[in-house]
Amino acid sequence: MKNKSACISIGIICVVLATAMTIQIRTMQKENSAVSQAFANSELKDSLLEWKEKSDNAEDNLEKSIARLEEVRKASTSNDNSSAEKQEELKKYNQLLGITDVQGEGIVITVTDSAQDNTAMDLNNLIVHDSDLRSLVNELANAGAEAISINDERIVSTTAITCAGNVILINGNKVGSPFEIKAIGNQESLYGAITRAGGYAYALKARSVQVDAKKSNNVEIAKYTGALTQKYMGNNN
Repeated sequence: MKNKSACISIGIICVVLATAMTIQIRTMQKENSAVSQAFANSELKDSLLEWKEKSDNAEDNLEKSIARLEEVRKASTSNDNSSAEKQEELKKYNQLLGITDVQGEGIVITVTDSAQDNTAMDLNNLIVHDSDLRSLVNELANAGAEAISINDERIVSTTAITCAGNVILINGNKVGSPFEIKAIGNQESLYGAITRAGGYAYALKARSVQVDAKKSNNVEIAKYTGALTQKYMGNNN
């Protein structure tokens, strides 16, 4: 009888303990779940904050990149304008130096040895000399000619017009009568300088040398093809 009562007591105690343990385990699982959820929510919040910070930084970098791109574009446009101005300036200097083809209004003069066979005159007066060409070039330059050529030989700062026996040398090349002189500039001023009474062309005609001057709205002068050299002039640095 005592053994039976003891077994019943032990059974009750085991049931109570099992129930208590079950309740405790369930309570701990709920607590762990709540803690895990709390941790999960915290991690999610941190992740969201991290991505928001990255997004803000990316947006800030994008704005800076756009601003920098605009600066580069403006600088590029400025450089293009500066480059265009320099190219135009270089073109102008090349024209003045005579190393580019040019065209414009002006006059064309044809100077030819005299066709007369007058033994009473000095034969030297009937032909065109290098000094005659130099004088005509100087007269045109003084009248404002911006470009001059003789038989397509461009007259530049280093041009030499010299006599070599029976021929004339311009830029080291042989030229002969008839001499076609082209000049670009104000055609009225150039024509007036050549045809005026007392001018050098007037003196040539007095020697029976033929001089014919015509105005033109489209005078084309070829560029100088030789080498521009300087012996004594250098940069002053």
